[in-house]
Amino acid sequence: MSAKVAEAKECVQKALNDESKPWTPLLAMAEQKSGVPRLYIFYGAVGLFALYLMFGWAAQLLCNTVGIIYPAYISMKAIETKDKSDDTKWLTYWVIYAVLSTAEFFSGFITNFIPFYWLLKCIFLVWCMAPIQQNGSVFLYHRFIRPFFLKHTSETDAMLDNLTEKAKKMAEDIIHKKE
Repeated sequence: MSAKVAEAKECVQKALNDESKPWTPLLAMAEQKSGVPRLYIFYGAVGLFALYLMFGWAAQLLCNTVGIIYPAYISMKAIETKDKSDDTKWLTYWVIYAVLSTAEFFSGFITNFIPFYWLLKCIFLVWCMAPIQQNGSVFLYHRFIRPFFLKHTSETDAMLDNLTEKAKKMAEDIIHKKE
């Protein structure tokens, strides 16, 4: 077993035994009643979840729920802390989520042509929200989104200023026509 796999397994094992987590009592009860170690129970649950995402009804809803519920909860907790680095981490996740959702909307046909799309998307989202320093959202943001953003910021700002002025003028024209 490679060092990375052993490290990941140890991290999962630690999380499954963390008394502060809400799933620990449930896993302890399942472990006690079945005699199966909680790590294997976890692996089984992940396997069933993956099978459901591949073949189950409403896989899109389940995948998007995974991509929204935990990150939204942790984002709210991050907002309430004084440390702003966690805010940046979760804002980065939401930028990646928005880019993916926008791309998915405009190319909705990909969900029909990529086998097991919802499973792949869920794995991608879990990678993006992983509680590690260099998770998927941080990697993608710094590698792709940020360079694109910095390259096009001035043109985008000019376009938004122009649109804002046009909207303001249009609103003023409507107000003056009513008078």
